[in-house]
Amino acid sequence: MNRYGLLIGLILLLASCRAKPGTAEARESAPTDSTVVQALVFPFPEIPATLTEPEARKSYLLTHYWEQFDFADTTLVNNRDVTEQGFVNFIALLLDGTTPEELTRESLANWCAGFVGKEHARQVLTQTADDYLFNPNSPFYNENLYGLYLETLLGMLPQTDAMRSSYQFKLKLVKRNNPGNRATDFTYYLPNGTRRTLAATQVKGDRLLLMFYDPECESCHEVLLQMAADTALAEAVRAGKLSVLAVYTEGNDEAWRKALPDLPKGWTVGIDHEAVKTGALYDLKAMPSLYLLDGQKTVLLKDAAYEKIRATLAL
Repeated sequence: MNRYGLLIGLILLLASCRAKPGTAEARESAPTDSTVVQALVFPFPEIPATLTEPEARKSYLLTHYWEQFDFADTTLVNNRDVTEQGFVNFIALLLDGTTPEELTRESLANWCAGFVGKEHARQVLTQTADDYLFNPNSPFYNENLYGLYLETLLGMLPQTDAMRSSYQFKLKLVKRNNPGNRATDFTYYLPNGTRRTLAATQVKGDRLLLMFYDPECESCHEVLLQMAADTALAEAVRAGKLSVLAVYTEGNDEAWRKALPDLPKGWTVGIDHEAVKTGALYDLKAMPSLYLLDGQKTVLLKDAAYEKIRATLAL
């Protein structure tokens, strides 16, 4: 059983086995003056015993997940063991691969409705969503769910809300250059000054590895060294099975030219004069940013790790 499946089982078991208030079981387990008050735990909803099918129980849990959570209690909101762990369990359920989009949207709407009018809770929970769903280093990184959350939140905020433009900007980023869509066109310049566009870039073997990079960033340097040492990649480029386009996005012409000799032969290397970054044409929150395109510039992989691109290309 995978970790999400195990998590679902544990949460459903927890929700169904909670003692009902007023029962003997609840009275026996309740703290007394002589006992130590237990640490706070996330207040999961109690699933009706009449719901026996796993799908129905999961649907009820997600729909009512946040109903007993007090978003106005700043102490509770600040308790990471409760709030953050509760959120992690929540998105794990949403991302288990079996949750319909309609249920996902309803669950997100109920969650957003709880904090949207509570300034502190909103600040904490929107940052939590960014950290877990929009950070590429997070194991829960998922732009699709993040986009659904942003759409839900924007649908509830007043038009005059000061954060609307920030949320709208992020939503535009996650909707751009997704697999199956045509990659956004942009202009870049070769070392000799020749002007080119992505759309007009010739592609060999119907595959283009597009890389946005900065040789002065440590992570970029590590990935570039890995790619430069990859003999299978070099052979694919030499044999015309693949084209590589590396575009420098940071605007320091001197730094870009100084690092040109470090890039492998056979690659097309350009500088975009910061057009991609300033126009937010691609999401460059983590560098390098790698995309796999076909010959028509349709996105096959978006902002993917080099290992995943290698596996897709069967290098």
